[in-house]
Amino acid sequence: MRLLHTSDWHLGRTFHGASLLDAQRNVLQEIIDITRERQVDVVLVAGDIYDRALPHVDAVRLCNWALAELRKTGATLILTSGNHDSASRLGFASELLDSAGVHIFADTSRMLEPVVLEAEGHRVAVYGIPYLEPRMVMDELQVDKASHEAVVEAAINRIDEHLGELRKSGTPVVSVAMAHLFAAGGEGSDSERELSTGNLDVVPARLFENFDYTALGHLHGRQRIAEKIRYSGSPLAYSFSEVNQRKGIWLIDTDAQGITGYEEILLSVPKKLAILRGNLEDLLADKELAFAEDAWCQVTLTDPERPADAMSKVRTRFPDTVVLAFDPQGGKAKEKSTYSDRMAKATSTAQVCTDFIEHVRDRQPDELERELLDSVIRSTREAQVSK
Repeated sequence: MRLLHTSDWHLGRTFHGASLLDAQRNVLQEIIDITRERQVDVVLVAGDIYDRALPHVDAVRLCNWALAELRKTGATLILTSGNHDSASRLGFASELLDSAGVHIFADTSRMLEPVVLEAEGHRVAVYGIPYLEPRMVMDELQVDKASHEAVVEAAINRIDEHLGELRKSGTPVVSVAMAHLFAAGGEGSDSERELSTGNLDVVPARLFENFDYTALGHLHGRQRIAEKIRYSGSPLAYSFSEVNQRKGIWLIDTDAQGITGYEEILLSVPKKLAILRGNLEDLLADKELAFAEDAWCQVTLTDPERPADAMSKVRTRFPDTVVLAFDPQGGKAKEKSTYSDRMAKATSTAQVCTDFIEHVRDRQPDELERELLDSVIRSTREAQVSK
């Protein structure tokens, strides 16, 4: 049997305000094509199907289309809820969808109802663990500590007992777990929502050692925690911290002896990311930066003074710059004092105004701006005298 592992679609997400719906549709089409061409039997989607609990109608339509197209390939679909999903909304009509070959684990009550699939000489049992919010499920799972490790361990202990009974049937059973969490040893990025503070979100990978394969979601970089415990990562980059990640999916093959192979398939990059740093003049002239002209760009300008109309000038060459930062280097930047220090040392109204402008935009007023300030100050004084 062949399984495809993907996760973290985050349908409806934007990239610094820019819509990603078209890019998401394109990458999902690519996953659909892989499913068809590689004759995938089961598609595993390990959480965060949507980007928020109340997804926009366009995101819901995109999800509906993707699931329908994946199902047309003949593959069975198995989804678990993630921390961005609303479990109750995602799990709506899940019992009806079961009969259509789309299985959704969004409720703890379904954890002991694996999807059992018949294969040549063996069966594949897929156990879905929905995202577990510790304080919401600790009583149900009879744990005393409100941590992700405690509730996930309690869930897996129950699943292990069920799996043990299932294996008594005599037919070899290949076990697959699906979960949405932060496994110890995983490498995160800026685009993942923190599950908790103080490392209470970290779950030991050893909890999954009894499964033949564990399909994880939550971390956006495709990675291997252990040979049989893996993250597929998100199919698209959702922050500049993912600039060096290559997005893709895992294909997993099984037979009566267990997992027979893992294959990494890379997905196309609809729009590259670029992180640029330097002074404005150099960035606009550097021929080696041509690759960034059609990329999403994060630009940090290092000019000693902040250039006027900086974003407009940057976008003349890099039109899709969505983040612009300033880190002045050299010149007056090294002598920069706090705003309160400047105000304390100011000896005139004009200096107060010019120091305020420089503090706000890291650049002194130019000659025309100084003339305007002097005119306003002079007019104000004359008005006060006339009273």
